[in-house]
Amino acid sequence: MYPESTVGCSFEECSATAEWLLSRTEMRPLVGIVCGSGLGGLAEMLKDQIAFKYSDIPNFPQSTVHGHAGRLVFGMLKGKACVCMQGRFHLYEGYPIHKVTMPMRIFKLLGVETVILTNAAGGLNQDYKVGDIMIIKDHINMPGFAGNNPLAGPNDERFGVRFPSMSDAYDRELLQLAQGVGAELGFGDFLREGVYCVLGGPSFETIAECRMMNRLGADAVGMSTVHEVIVARHCGMRVFALSLITNQAVMDYDSQEKANHKEVLETGQLRATQLERLVSNMVTYIEHNNNDA
Repeated sequence: MYPESTVGCSFEECSATAEWLLSRTEMRPLVGIVCGSGLGGLAEMLKDQIAFKYSDIPNFPQSTVHGHAGRLVFGMLKGKACVCMQGRFHLYEGYPIHKVTMPMRIFKLLGVETVILTNAAGGLNQDYKVGDIMIIKDHINMPGFAGNNPLAGPNDERFGVRFPSMSDAYDRELLQLAQGVGAELGFGDFLREGVYCVLGGPSFETIAECRMMNRLGADAVGMSTVHEVIVARHCGMRVFALSLITNQAVMDYDSQEKANHKEVLETGQLRATQLERLVSNMVTYIEHNNNDA
């Protein structure tokens, strides 16, 4: 028996959702993209679009956050078949963690081999500036420390093994590819590489929490992505993730600064075009096991 929190997320239910989608499009995506706050423009770059509202997809959760459109978009990006989530799900919306990550399992069942995730994050590294793009090389999973892990509960071997490794969560070849593409595009001044720390939200971090995470080695902090990465890796998909640094985390008690969601969305608009170019140019170079057949 599955715990109540996993209802709607079983292999059979995920398969039914994937089959529903595949029966409504001839596109067979190899790349899955998840758009963060204010970064939904990536989906608009897709050619030959077929879009589904989350509310129309069987078993699919609904996005409740401003800046997240709530659509699953199939289309071609630089000649590659892609599926793009315009809007993701978060723990702070009240969803069980299994429901937050369910789309990753549906990606796998659609045939996706590489997942690219984007998010808006607060900068903890004092060398980072608002508008920097951070390639995520590793993560710190704070909710996981407290036992809130998307793989908790019975394991279904059809998805993956009971105890998956996370030391290689972020694909090193894709990291190197991103650095190369970023250099070609002239993004060297604002392209970083660092560690992302996830918290549950929705309240922003206290000054003490920011100082603690910084001392633990985190360069940026946010409320998403890590849970999806864990499930994507469990399913055997390659993962690449980017954070857009939309605000500088407050580390000083004398500071008058305060984090706010409006600032997050505004910075997203300013830097979104460069982030979209980086991702779309990367997709051109991504190789797949089936040689794009």
